[in-house]
Amino acid sequence: MLSISPSGSFAKGTANRSGTDIDLFISLHEDTPETLKDICGSLFNAIAGAGYAPKRQNVSINATIGGFDVDLVPGKRQTAWTTDHSLYRRKADTWTKTNVTTHINTVVMAGHQRESRLLKLWRNQKRLEFPSFYLELTVIAALHGRQSQDLAQNVVKVLEYLRDRFAAARVVDPANGNNVISDDLTDTEKQAVRRLAEAALSGNWSGFVQ
Repeated sequence: MLSISPSGSFAKGTANRSGTDIDLFISLHEDTPETLKDICGSLFNAIAGAGYAPKRQNVSINATIGGFDVDLVPGKRQTAWTTDHSLYRRKADTWTKTNVTTHINTVVMAGHQRESRLLKLWRNQKRLEFPSFYLELTVIAALHGRQSQDLAQNVVKVLEYLRDRFAAARVVDPANGNNVISDDLTDTEKQAVRRLAEAALSGNWSGFVQ
């Protein structure tokens, strides 16, 4: 193992108290002999063997440890000269190249963390299937070129994007153009997001999140 470091929503400034408390990225040496699928299985079994109740997610293992909700993301570094890593994608049963540092920088530099946090609260309260990084990239796309700092107006713009453009939008990993993030949701799941965004736009702002 090379390192364990905060990643995901915690590192990007888009985490909410009601969501996962922290994402930890586990960087493994490129010469690690086990396959990524086997690594994820071993991690799951180790957590279960320690007395916790792990849950398999697409690229992570989730567990409540010491009262904290934790997502553990194992990745194998591709070479010694890069921070690119290979991750196992459970839903597709394959691996993909990505770069956690690029993900963090993309979200932080866009500067829409407040909007992402509100949309995540909405997603969680509506029990929508909508992976966090996909959501963050969607917020960035919806607000691209927009200079307003008005949070309410910006959230409305994101909801309009979800209603009108989200289902057909192709979203790719900024660290790997061959990794199509939007493929992580089915058409049915995307339509559920669209319908609830439409309902939110026709409702009262005070009832958007509780």
